Amino acid sequence: MNKHIAILGSSGGNLYNLGGKDPENLLGEIIQQCNSAGINIKRIQFIAASTSMDNVTKKTNASLYEWNDVEGKPVATKSGTLEYINQHAYGVDRKVAEDIEKGFIDGIVFISADPEGSNKKALEAAAKKKLPIVGTGGTSMATANSMGANVISSSGTTGTTNRTRAISFISNLAKHWKIKFRPSIGGGSSSSNSPESPFKRIQFRGIMMASMPAFIALAITIAISKIPGLESMGDVFDLLITALPVVLSAIAAKQISGLDEVGIVAGVVAGTLSTEGGIIGGLIAGIIAGILAYYIFQKTVHWNFPMTTVNIVTGGLAGLISGLFVYALIAPLALKAGEGIRILIDGAIDINPVLAGAVAGLLIWPAIMGGVYHAAILPIILLEMETTGNSFLGAVDMIGLTMVAAGINLANIVYPKKKGESTVALPGFLVNMGFGTYVESAYPFMFSSKIVFGGAIFSAGLGGIFVGLFNARGTAYVPSLAGPFLSNNVLGFTLSMLISLAAAFFITLIANRISKSNNHAKQE
Repeated sequence: MNKHIAILGSSGGNLYNLGGKDPENLLGEIIQQCNSAGINIKRIQFIAASTSMDNVTKKTNASLYEWNDVEGKPVATKSGTLEYINQHAYGVDRKVAEDIEKGFIDGIVFISADPEGSNKKALEAAAKKKLPIVGTGGTSMATANSMGANVISSSGTTGTTNRTRAISFISNLAKHWKIKFRPSIGGGSSSSNSPESPFKRIQFRGIMMASMPAFIALAITIAISKIPGLESMGDVFDLLITALPVVLSAIAAKQISGLDEVGIVAGVVAGTLSTEGGIIGGLIAGIIAGILAYYIFQKTVHWNFPMTTVNIVTGGLAGLISGLFVYALIAPLALKAGEGIRILIDGAIDINPVLAGAVAGLLIWPAIMGGVYHAAILPIILLEMETTGNSFLGAVDMIGLTMVAAGINLANIVYPKKKGESTVALPGFLVNMGFGTYVESAYPFMFSSKIVFGGAIFSAGLGGIFVGLFNARGTAYVPSLAGPFLSNNVLGFTLSMLISLAAAFFITLIANRISKSNNHAKQE
């Protein structure tokens, strides 16, 4: 038979700054772990104040959260001053006590609760029934103990997160009831009892895309350093290059471990020790740190370490072990691998830059449609940017993808083949030009016309030829008008952009005109 619990407490004092100010996330994490253990929520009485409970007055704004069986989630049932909320909380406290006395509740989660105030009735009933109680909040848990409550686990809040506290609560209850429990640390609201393996969360696309802002900052920095009088920004550029492995490592460890701040700490420690290995070294360190953090966390929770200690051990050890491993063994190999890839690209460009650009341009649309772009091309772009702040393939990306998509969308704004298509094309064009992305906006027009589809590939190839001709290097994912100023060749990059956009524009116009003529002939 499934167990039922009540979650009682408040947003707390110290807890407020460690997740308590986001009650929906705090309660949601506990509910997620309950789902993983097959434990049901019977009651919630949670007072969420607008500031830390260390600084409240009776006039402080607050909300009262309760469990809603119909919606299957906690909802704010009352809002007002803390004095007003406390009055209603006493009523909920009595209902919880009645449920305990009737045997409807099997365990209690205390979160910075008030044993001598708004949670007194429930605590007295729980103590009488010897219900297992887990929770956090030094003063409140000590008071609960002194009142004869059956506290099976108590932890402080320092160094913890909403997720790690939730796992600690439910892990200890599950162990007490001899329920099989595997923490759900992959995020979301899944109720599966088989949480996703950290190995399945190794997604290079997600790691690379999340890291892009750091590389864009690198490109912006090198562009600024070219402005007369701002040459000193070159030192900032060098500093950012050193930080890139740390960024990749932190993102990888966070995503793979599923432990939020704890994963980030592990990744930062690992990445800092892996800077000599470049972004490949940082990526490897972050992946290892994320995997280690996942398993170290599981073990330390199972061994009943206090949650503060669990977080310290997990973040510190996972980061240190993986970082030292990469520092001692992997960094030199990773650095050589990165240099090898860059040498191959530079070698191909040196042999025949026009041919290299043409091939890259012709292949970039099939690559993004086939899912190869994020797995292979984007990592290479980032490897190129690691040393120079811009990239040959990055230029092909902007010119062969973004500008071609913009040209197709612009043609459908000026001369759509069907009524209403200009409305569809306009947002795509604005995003293409304003943000240097959203090339997928051209898909509907490409897939509905072989001429437009072929024109897109031709235009990308043509743009790639001029990228090679001008030896242009740059980046996408920035406003298109800013693209030339982040490149190594402002004029060449600009001309390449215009040529690619114009080719896609005129080919799409021709395709639309042919389509309209054919439709008109059929109607006659």
